Amino acid sequence: MKTAYRSKFQDSVKSLRRMLFLLPAGVMLLAGCGKDVGKDAPEQVSGKVEREQVSLTVWGAQEDAELLERMARSFEEAYQDEADIQVTCGEQGEANCKDAMFADLEKGADVFTFADDQLNALAAAGALEPVADADTIRAEHLQTAVEAASVGDTVYAYPLTADNGYFLYYDKEFFTQEDILSLEKMLEIAADNGKYVAMDWSSAWYVYAFFGNTGMEVGLNEDGITNYCDWNKKEGAIKGVDVAQSMLDIAASPGFSNRNDAAFLQGMQDGSVIAGISGVWNAKELQQTLGERMGAAKLPSYTCAGQQVQMASFSGCKLVGVNAYSKEPDWAARLAAWMVSEENQELRFEMRGQGPSNKQAAQSEQVQQAPAIAAILEQSEYSQLQRISGKFWVPVETFAGNMALLNASGEDLQKQLDAMVEQVIAR
Repeated sequence: MKTAYRSKFQDSVKSLRRMLFLLPAGVMLLAGCGKDVGKDAPEQVSGKVEREQVSLTVWGAQEDAELLERMARSFEEAYQDEADIQVTCGEQGEANCKDAMFADLEKGADVFTFADDQLNALAAAGALEPVADADTIRAEHLQTAVEAASVGDTVYAYPLTADNGYFLYYDKEFFTQEDILSLEKMLEIAADNGKYVAMDWSSAWYVYAFFGNTGMEVGLNEDGITNYCDWNKKEGAIKGVDVAQSMLDIAASPGFSNRNDAAFLQGMQDGSVIAGISGVWNAKELQQTLGERMGAAKLPSYTCAGQQVQMASFSGCKLVGVNAYSKEPDWAARLAAWMVSEENQELRFEMRGQGPSNKQAAQSEQVQQAPAIAAILEQSEYSQLQRISGKFWVPVETFAGNMALLNASGEDLQKQLDAMVEQVIAR
């Protein structure tokens, strides 16, 4: 029986060998490679490799529409060897981008531009994907811009611009480089010529200029809701009433005009104003009006408590955020980094006149030759990021408005400062 079984088994083996010999070589190869080749078989049989399909949406300001389109198309082209990428651009105002995102984070843009004062709220809500390569951002961008993009030690966004602040515009026909160092000197020159130096005291944003470098402070508490403020300080080299008295002295000058931004621009255009405090958004109009006579510089100093105090400023930046709910977080991060690169920030300056946060772009010859951008960068040494809650604005504007009217209420200055601070820090 054993011999018969062995004979049948040998015959079966021979038959199997003949069958394998007759099979096509390709089938033999697949059979010999096992499971690993089986996984790749569809690609080898079809001769095609599946390409990654990437779809991204980016939001930006309406006035940046053309710029965003150019950056989107260049991004698609730059990575065309890695994936099939489609970037769709949408219009969304930067000032209220936070509200649009909060309406539905899962349907919000993968990448979006926004004003830096919205960062804390977006980060607290878990709407922002923290920047993975934060060290690169810190190395490539201006320190103030990196701070604007951070909460604590965590970088939550990509710096896009570093030009949201204010500085001094002036007509070179009336002022020398030495004159513009002192606000009082400028007021004297303006009065002698029957002209004005303008500043907007109806906006608390500008009023910070007087308190910022005095040793007194204002800012946002750790709760992210309430403010701290000691502008009513009664001790120290400079007290709150000293600043208030300086503002009264300035307002009393015949060369001073308290007017809003639109009125300042109008005054420069009709010749009644020869200097004033504003931002980069007026640069093109003033350049057209004054031509080579247009000057721009850091803010001057003013006299307070018998000493010269360098005027301060609030500063701000535009940022690029990556939606934490993006279905393509890695590609969204690549797009955000692309938008804030040296090359694209130079393109932004060329097309929109906005000041770069990228260090190399900020040092380019073209940027350095732009008076307004050079001035905002010079003033940045004396600026503070705008980190305050909504209760700051009205009390400060009420106080400053009364100073502009030479204390028309007649109330004691310390009492006015105390009332202002009480409202600013209210819970």
